[in-house]
Amino acid sequence: MMITAITVVLSALLIWTVINLIALPLPSVKETSIEEPFVSILIPVRNEERNIPPLLKSLELLSYDNKEIIVLNDNSTDSTGDLLASASESVQTIAGEKLPDGWVGKVHACHQLGKKASGDYYMFIDADVRLHPNAVETALAAFRKDTGLISGFPKIPLKSLLGHLLVPMQHFLVYVHLPVLLANATAWPPASAAHGAFMMFRADAYEQAGGHAAVRNDIVEDISLMRQVKRSGWQALLINPLRFVTCYMYETNAEVWNGFSKNIYNGIGRKLFAGAGVMLLYSSLFAAPAGIAVYGALTGEWVYLLPLLIGFAIKFLVDSAAGYPRWLFLLMPLSALSFIALLLYAIYRDMTKKGVIWKGRVYE
Repeated sequence: MMITAITVVLSALLIWTVINLIALPLPSVKETSIEEPFVSILIPVRNEERNIPPLLKSLELLSYDNKEIIVLNDNSTDSTGDLLASASESVQTIAGEKLPDGWVGKVHACHQLGKKASGDYYMFIDADVRLHPNAVETALAAFRKDTGLISGFPKIPLKSLLGHLLVPMQHFLVYVHLPVLLANATAWPPASAAHGAFMMFRADAYEQAGGHAAVRNDIVEDISLMRQVKRSGWQALLINPLRFVTCYMYETNAEVWNGFSKNIYNGIGRKLFAGAGVMLLYSSLFAAPAGIAVYGALTGEWVYLLPLLIGFAIKFLVDSAAGYPRWLFLLMPLSALSFIALLLYAIYRDMTKKGVIWKGRVYE
């Protein structure tokens, strides 16, 4: 009876995932633009000495002319400032102000960038993002008449062990659970997903939504901003920017663990009941089927392999759409267990009031 229930639920999720992947826009790279609105490319950086040289090179290769590039150095303590000093004249660098009380560091940096920008569109990217030379044209073409914001989960190269296990779970959570049709066709705020490494606003929509000041103390500011845009009357569009945005997100196991632990529990509203539900769901649907399949193989009850195979199919589809190595689906049970462990760790830090540590700052 339990196997039947798990199989039915996973089969429904497989169908749901296929619908989501079909519904998710996958823009093709555009080489020309009929209109050439003024675009502000806005980049907050803090202790990013590893990323500054390739970032600047990526910016130099952009083919779109009608733009400004502004990089804000958010009180870096490494050689970020020295590296930015070597940027070309096309890149304007500014020094960030001291972080005021009640603000998250990145949010405050983006707020300052927004005040400095003068474009018709604001493209916020992270320092670890590399843009395709035609990225600006491609992003502009994705906008519709009533679209105030586009965002999406970029292509992310994988390096560490935890990177292979946990980084693809970002795409998995969105493509398997989000109602993409509702997210893109309605202004319903709960149906929202965004990735802070790539968010492009129509300037009017950004201002009407209150900009980053409206989410000043939110660790998961990207989703909150998308909801703000929807509340202000604009459409917010989730796309798959695989072809023109690449994010070199985390290189080490520690970076993966610390980076995701700051978002995972906050992303479900820091609600213990919701966290318990997520852990139960992932343990029963994506971790337990591995053990069930072993039992089935040993006893010759091959029907017991179905839950694992369906889970593999879901992961394979998501990884293929996101540009990850397609063999990663084989690690799905380990990814589910790692995801559960990460959520438990985030809940522990929250309940013990240890706060979130990021970029040398602690947020309680």
